[in-house]
Amino acid sequence: MTATEPRRRWWPRSVRARAALASASTAAVVLAGIGWWVHRDVYHRSTEIIDAQAQEQLWALVDQVDEGVVPGNRSALPFEIVASGRRSAVAYGGGMESFNPGTRHVLPAPPTAGAAEGWKIRTFRLPVRLGQSPGDGSGLPEGSYRVMTADVRADELGGGKGAALGVAAGAKLRVYVVLVPQPAEALARTTDGLLLRAGAAGLVLIAAVAYAATRLALRPVEAIRVRTASVTASDPHERVDVPDTGDEIAALATTINATLQRLDDAAAQQRRFVADAAHELRSPLTTLLASLEVALAYPERTDWPAAATTAARQTRRLQALAEDLLLLARLDARTPVVQPSTVDLAALASRLTDQYALTEQPLTLFCDSAGPAPVHGNRNEFERLLRNLVDNAVRHATHRVRITVRDQDDWIALSVWDDGPGVPAEDTERVFERFVRLDDARSRDHGGTGLGLAIARDLAAHHGGTLTLTPGSPEACFLLRVPRAR
Repeated sequence: MTATEPRRRWWPRSVRARAALASASTAAVVLAGIGWWVHRDVYHRSTEIIDAQAQEQLWALVDQVDEGVVPGNRSALPFEIVASGRRSAVAYGGGMESFNPGTRHVLPAPPTAGAAEGWKIRTFRLPVRLGQSPGDGSGLPEGSYRVMTADVRADELGGGKGAALGVAAGAKLRVYVVLVPQPAEALARTTDGLLLRAGAAGLVLIAAVAYAATRLALRPVEAIRVRTASVTASDPHERVDVPDTGDEIAALATTINATLQRLDDAAAQQRRFVADAAHELRSPLTTLLASLEVALAYPERTDWPAAATTAARQTRRLQALAEDLLLLARLDARTPVVQPSTVDLAALASRLTDQYALTEQPLTLFCDSAGPAPVHGNRNEFERLLRNLVDNAVRHATHRVRITVRDQDDWIALSVWDDGPGVPAEDTERVFERFVRLDDARSRDHGGTGLGLAIARDLAAHHGGTLTLTPGSPEACFLLRVPRAR
């Protein structure tokens, strides 16, 4: 089992389902973040409200103590008033009995010495009375609570108010108000429940909308898929409909049509190439077979040296054609350059010029170069490229052929010029097509197979260069540009 198989078990294969799942997952993360923020904000604001309520209650209790009145036990928040030198609480209420373990007061009494302190917030751990728990209805569990306090000195009350409270004259009273977190927590829990239900409904709605929107958006893609599936080798002209939307789907349809057109053109070119190759192979084979059959039919009247010469000539032609076809097949497959090295194009052109000058006596061939012209590639392939260009020039030249090599910044430019009749402007690209012959004077015996310029251009492209026919010139001038070797 591969590592991706477990993932494929739960990951949906449908694009619509994946889009809905991704949308719902993203929305879940966003909603969870928003819910956490709302929870914290609600709890924080509720706590602030409780603090304000506790402070208001604290000052109300302090006012009652200042008046010498013992507060009643009814209160919104638990409170306790204790005094130094007194064993029991002066007063308590608001559910404070839930924390009272017995007759003694729960919260510590203040020290007698020292001035009275203003209101402060302290933290104490308050025990629950034995036998009580939050489940008994008190709602006040044992734990640490924030407590707001304020001190009052009995000797500052005057008028026997301290005695009315049951405290000594020099005692210090401390008023405690317990900041219970239950209201804030209850409000936060209520808010969490509402957010959870709303979030769940929102996730379902988002997933449904994403699923429906993706399904609607993929309808043109499904139509494109169905139309593309109908394209076959027997009917390669089928094309997909391009929606008039200008969006990515329209761009996809346009690209598919362009791809189908290129494939159709490539298939047509391949069929034409096969037909031309078969035609070119049939001509020498027919000549060779006819000469051999005549020689075998009339052996006593056959000039066997001439027959052997004819057979050898046709065999060499077949061999050259087969090599050209194999080279074109390798170039079409874009195989890497075999044994790349640095080649001096100027020296190679000069050597080929000397070789042709010895064989083509009626013509004048010369090479003009300003210095070394290093290029990167295969020497044999560059020689084949130049030889094809020179062969073409020699075949059409009237008196002379000139080869020039120049260094143009990052490029090496090599031109092959002949003083022949030239090439019509409308055929400047057609001359590079395979098996193309522009005039009847280029016979199969002297004009080659029509693959020389096609092979030369493919070899130039194979080495990162270009081969073009210079337009507007009465003579033929082929320009080769190859990147200069660094």
